[in-house]
Amino acid sequence: MSETVPCAVHLKDVFRREKGVDDPILAGVGMRVRAGTLVAVVGADGAGKTTLMRIMAGILQPTQGSVRVFGRPLDAEAQTNLGYMPQKFGLYEDLSVAENLALYADLFGLTEIERKERGKALLRMTGLAPFTERIAGRLSGGMKQKLGLACALLNHPKILLLDEPSVGVDPLSRRDLWRMLRAQVEAGMTVVAATTSMDEAALCDEVVILEEGRIRTAGTPDAIAEQAAGRTFLAVDSNSETPLRSLQAVLWDRADLVSDAVPAAGGVALVLRDGVGAKELSRAFPSVEMRPRTPTLEDGYLCGRERLLGAVPRAQVWPWLLEKRGGKKERSAICANNLVRRFGAFTAVDRTSFEVRPGEVFGLLGPNGAGKTTTFKMLCGLLQVTEGELSVAGCDVRRTAPEARERIGYMAQKFSLYPNLSVRQNLSFFAGAYGLAGRTACERIEQMLQAFGLKERAEDDAASLTGGYKQRLAMAAALMHRPEILFLDEPTSGADTAARRQFWRWMTALSEAGTTVVVTTHFMEEALYCDRILIQDAGKTLVLGTPEAVRAGASTIEQAFIDIVERSRLAIGKEAA
Repeated sequence: MSETVPCAVHLKDVFRREKGVDDPILAGVGMRVRAGTLVAVVGADGAGKTTLMRIMAGILQPTQGSVRVFGRPLDAEAQTNLGYMPQKFGLYEDLSVAENLALYADLFGLTEIERKERGKALLRMTGLAPFTERIAGRLSGGMKQKLGLACALLNHPKILLLDEPSVGVDPLSRRDLWRMLRAQVEAGMTVVAATTSMDEAALCDEVVILEEGRIRTAGTPDAIAEQAAGRTFLAVDSNSETPLRSLQAVLWDRADLVSDAVPAAGGVALVLRDGVGAKELSRAFPSVEMRPRTPTLEDGYLCGRERLLGAVPRAQVWPWLLEKRGGKKERSAICANNLVRRFGAFTAVDRTSFEVRPGEVFGLLGPNGAGKTTTFKMLCGLLQVTEGELSVAGCDVRRTAPEARERIGYMAQKFSLYPNLSVRQNLSFFAGAYGLAGRTACERIEQMLQAFGLKERAEDDAASLTGGYKQRLAMAAALMHRPEILFLDEPTSGADTAARRQFWRWMTALSEAGTTVVVTTHFMEEALYCDRILIQDAGKTLVLGTPEAVRAGASTIEQAFIDIVERSRLAIGKEAA
């Protein structure tokens, strides 16, 4: 670190141990955060990121080691320099936006003039000024995160600590959030953000990679990306009919040759194993053209992790996932015609129409508050349709919703299983709920435990699981009865890179076996796994088509998404004017 730039946060040999746990959560962590910089702390699920952020905020005390802020010990007085935004929405959901801000102003001891000036400026910066009377619990995910940020900034902290600030946030809100953070840094603030998103970390000045409670490497995004130099390619199949997710799956399965594979614009972005050349992969896949590409931060992170810790284990695609569906085949798995859902005078979904074919992976995308979850709940029979026609798995949902529910699986946006039951007990409960009993239930539970890597955690309470393992358990419960149609509402939110890859490998296997998958996601690169995507905003359909057709003219699918939504909002604004 340059001698001319002061150190904002200094951690020296920090350990954190928990009673009853053999291995420390943090082990000898040492890091210096330069004042006036934007720093990302990244790592796999369970790496210790949240514990590290809480120790820097003074919420947890290190078992060993020290934390200093601007050269002095982190005591109550030093904490006044800090702002902290926790991973989960930590405000009062039954208070309005204005009331939450007023409460935090009281906690920070702001004068009447300070609270008015700062509150007004923050409401303007976050775009929350028109929503001051709205109850916080009724805000969209993106608006909740912006309110949390506004409350954390009320006392003008010199250091802002953010734990997963954009989990569940749509691309537009995420872009706005990171623009706000960059503006704060340019004004002199120091910002440290824990994240599982490499795209977000790439926006930072420095990246700290934390794995298994230890800092493995740190540096600029470009420096870390260079760890993958010479190993990154774009794989393009000469058979244009091959779905990207199918090409990704066969490449991903060659763990001897490939470290990483993920759909990208025009092909599959590959990272080859260390020592493996493009010619070697081309011999294994003659129809695949290999084009060199510039390595990304995510590529460098994965290569660095592989060198230090070995390859990330890949869960097996179990045979039952590949069993072809028999029985009656409907022409359409889902047929929605002019769906409308109103809540009083508010129209959440406004004449949405689409059809999903059996075995298709269908993406339902849109900003926070677009109507995706409302549409989902109507499809699952959890919300009544106000107007329109809806057929799911051959059943008229408006007349025979219980029959349709027997043929579907649903994974909610928020973890909705029983936290005080063990993993095995949760699966046993859902087996009974779906009518499975005796030997069949026991066999199915064992299959799920093995398929989703939950065997070693089977007796742990669900509440003790990390976010990635909770997602696995929720997926296993949704698949317990082998549904014809699987509904997934933001299933990879908060999951790390390796977990997202494994999750989509399972989805590809299910689709190839004939299961229909309908998914919402805020990770736009995941839209490339879909056969078709529908983009909604304000309850209305903006576009429906293949990912490549939707992306046409834009550099990435995320940029296409942002352009489509912004054009629609601009047109609505002009009409209103």
